[in-house]
Amino acid sequence: MDIHRCRFVPYTPSTINALAFSQPSTLATPGKGPIDLRLAIGRANGDIEIWNPLKGVWYQETVLRGGNDRSIEGLIWIQEPPEVDDSGYRSPGKLRLFSIGYSTTVTEWNIASGRPIRHSAGNYGEIWCMAAQPLAAGPGKSTPIVINDKDEDKGTQAQKLAVGCADGAIVLFDTSDDDLRFARVLARPSKKKSRVLSITFQNRHTIIAGHADSTIRVYDIRNAQQIRNLTLGAGPKSGPKETLVWSVKCLNDGTIVSGDSTGTLSFWDGKNYTLLQRIKSHEADILEVAVSADGQSVFSGGMDRRTTLYRRVEGGGSGGRIRWAKVTHQRMHRHDVKAMAIFETKDISVMASGGLDTAPILVPIKEFGRENHRALSYLPQHPILKSVPRKRLMMSWWDREVSIWTFPRHASTQMAREVSPVTGRSDEGKLVARILIQGEEAIASADISSDGRMLAVSTVAQVKLFRLSPKLGTYKTQKLEAPLELIKFGAKLIQFSPDMRWLAAVRADDSIQLYRINDTETPKKAPQILHKAVKLKRLVRDLSTRKTQLESLGDYNRRIIRLAFSADSRILVVADISGYLDSWVLEGHEDLFQKEETEASEVKASNSTSDESSDDGSDEEKHPAVVFGQHWIRNPSASLIIKLPAAPLVLTFRPSKSQSETTLTNGNVGVHPTRHTPHPHSHDLPNGEDRLFVLTAENQMYEFNILSGKNSDWSRRNPSFTLPRKFRDLRDRAMGAIWDVQRQNERIWLYGVNWLWMFDLSRDLPSLDGESSEPPMVNGGGGNTQLKRKRENTHDDVLSARPRNDTGAGSKIRNSEIGLGLNIARKVRKIKGPEAADGQLLSFDREQSPASDEEAGYSLTNSSTLVDFRRRGRRQDKEGSDEDEDSDHENLPNTNAVNGDTSTNDTRITKQSTRNRPSHWHTFKYRPILGIVPLGDETDDETEESAGEGVSGGIEVALVERPLWDLDLPPQYYGNQEWNT
Repeated sequence: MDIHRCRFVPYTPSTINALAFSQPSTLATPGKGPIDLRLAIGRANGDIEIWNPLKGVWYQETVLRGGNDRSIEGLIWIQEPPEVDDSGYRSPGKLRLFSIGYSTTVTEWNIASGRPIRHSAGNYGEIWCMAAQPLAAGPGKSTPIVINDKDEDKGTQAQKLAVGCADGAIVLFDTSDDDLRFARVLARPSKKKSRVLSITFQNRHTIIAGHADSTIRVYDIRNAQQIRNLTLGAGPKSGPKETLVWSVKCLNDGTIVSGDSTGTLSFWDGKNYTLLQRIKSHEADILEVAVSADGQSVFSGGMDRRTTLYRRVEGGGSGGRIRWAKVTHQRMHRHDVKAMAIFETKDISVMASGGLDTAPILVPIKEFGRENHRALSYLPQHPILKSVPRKRLMMSWWDREVSIWTFPRHASTQMAREVSPVTGRSDEGKLVARILIQGEEAIASADISSDGRMLAVSTVAQVKLFRLSPKLGTYKTQKLEAPLELIKFGAKLIQFSPDMRWLAAVRADDSIQLYRINDTETPKKAPQILHKAVKLKRLVRDLSTRKTQLESLGDYNRRIIRLAFSADSRILVVADISGYLDSWVLEGHEDLFQKEETEASEVKASNSTSDESSDDGSDEEKHPAVVFGQHWIRNPSASLIIKLPAAPLVLTFRPSKSQSETTLTNGNVGVHPTRHTPHPHSHDLPNGEDRLFVLTAENQMYEFNILSGKNSDWSRRNPSFTLPRKFRDLRDRAMGAIWDVQRQNERIWLYGVNWLWMFDLSRDLPSLDGESSEPPMVNGGGGNTQLKRKRENTHDDVLSARPRNDTGAGSKIRNSEIGLGLNIARKVRKIKGPEAADGQLLSFDREQSPASDEEAGYSLTNSSTLVDFRRRGRRQDKEGSDEDEDSDHENLPNTNAVNGDTSTNDTRITKQSTRNRPSHWHTFKYRPILGIVPLGDETDDETEESAGEGVSGGIEVALVERPLWDLDLPPQYYGNQEWNT
């Protein structure tokens, strides 16, 4: 593999302004959070990212796109009260997401469609902060009150929203009856018009508000009266006169915690509202404060990049006064810390923080000092790169801009050596086109056709199509006419088929539409898009088995997140967040002489579920939309495909090595019109490559034969638990995949933000008991085993040795690296009997044994015995075949190369026997990876010959990196003792 390392792609991640968990902390709840737990991240460009903790895995599930001049400054989740119907069924309340953004508007979002549902604005100043009323608790004060359908007092139990404005006003909003309405003005604008910078609820009836005039005000929302006015005093002598109260929070006992612009954390009594204690812990403004669920820990973050931990300590003396002490501080961020959010259960205890450095940070709470913090990726989970290998074009998009780059045929060694050793940049990628999309919405999806002639760009509001034509070293863009239905409604996913005859669009409501592209006879004429859309319907899935856990998210779990065409463009597959796969096939043969039918009806929706397939045989299209003798039908084996245990992150078909489809210029052979069928068409199903490769968010690997609805032979012999331990323990999730099928290879290259991994699908993975018998190849090198093991152990930020045994943040800290002064211990001595010598050291970090065999991965269907049986059967089938052929199959990437430089340390392995080549290979050298796209024509057999010396054979790719230190961030604060600037 030849790798072009690129850093010229203009992608700039946006500042994190807000963080919010969808569920409140419940320390008595076992496990690592409910299944509907989500983390919402609001950014300065208007995007809202939805992250799924997934029991400590953490991956970006979807993104609600923003727009021009929009910003998310605050996020709040609320949940409606549970309801009980007449049959006694208790359904959880619906989760709702609200945002503010330096305007007078509060916006509610539909997380399933990615669009705003409603707005509420009024005659008051710009909203600076927002808080949600706590849930109404039952008699035990642990569970919310259950509301009957006939209860007339249901609206009184709904959570209210309180917002603080720039003119000093505090406004309440009512969220009952699935609506957002203005309720009342709690505090009128004052004469000074002091901004309300922070706000929180002490209980369901009391609001604490921090102002910009050195005061904290307490209000009772029942009578709109101000209870108390807390004064922080004058500011520092050399500073401004007023102190800004940037953050206020309340502990579970009512104690008020505030952080201000002097870098001081203050504790106030929650009953008589008197000052208890002040701690000067920051050198600059404290911008955010977070409190633990048990009220024993407090975190603060500010402009000095510090994340400071405070712990509750019992005071001495007869009074037993409670005091707070600063335990430690760390600079986990590279810039200002602006937002914090905490979630805790019995097994998970994390704080998420973010700021101007754009990367979310996960900090352990209970295990602070015993576990590392973890930085999540600031790059998109779904790559924003596409390529045209035969034209050597690469397309990237960001915000409202699309850029197209071209690469020379082969990078010479001299060019690669001219790369700057400091910045790692080069002028190898030439910008040939740049398009700025009109409108306010940000780009949701984009694609370029396989011949490089068409470009499709979609937002949630519109879709635009362009024609690309080369002209004097650049590309000229021309807007194409598109169907009004496609342009008007927009799309969140859009993709061309590999044969450039179909354009698939997934709209905001998850409806799927296909548009036929009719190419013209002359290349100078623009392609035409037929106005009749083929509308596809998905199977109706029955979620009753997990209804009580998923109902709070509504239709969000059915949101389509991935789409893939087969290599011959005759199979289409979509995947949703819940793990369901829906597929359709293109029946018949293309007949360009047959006219398009004017009446194009939708495919009939099936009443069958994923568990019932009795009606699948009779589920046929009624009056299908026939286009040039072909029509799309639901895959007859669609319901046989299993439901994935987690959301799919990689969805790709194996490339086809030969095209089996041919255009019938004289019509459909063997099909003749009759009296009942005046316009006949063939019902032949595709016969090309139908193997679909899927990688889920839990690093589980599957391959399906879509037309039969079964697992492929390779997938049956290599279930997920046989994957290498290092791959299963990867913390960062996969982003994409590249296929290598040249020279009889069957390789797939998977990549994440910090890793690149190759799997050879022509070979079986090592067995469980002999996993280490085949030495894994790291960075393409062999050498001393001891040195290699030492090298591999340095990737603790990428690997998780025991992902089930942490509290949701980073991995365990080694005993030799644990800091002093934190009262941290890993072991306790347990004495059985009267003698102290009978003591036994018990480790706190010992991994718990699985509760069942299925949890350990040794279920009946995936047992190692069954896998060995299948592999022995394959070996017996191949005993009579000759497998002694040698081929130059290795061509592993030269990881010392930059932009294709392979003049030194060429590590590729050539002409090894098939039985000795590795089944997998990986490297952690490239980071952080924005995306990888193939370059060059994959069918060109003269690639290696024309490259000359210094260029290794195999596939050629462009690997785009976007390191954090390469971003253009605003100036940051440096303290007096920070010499390393």
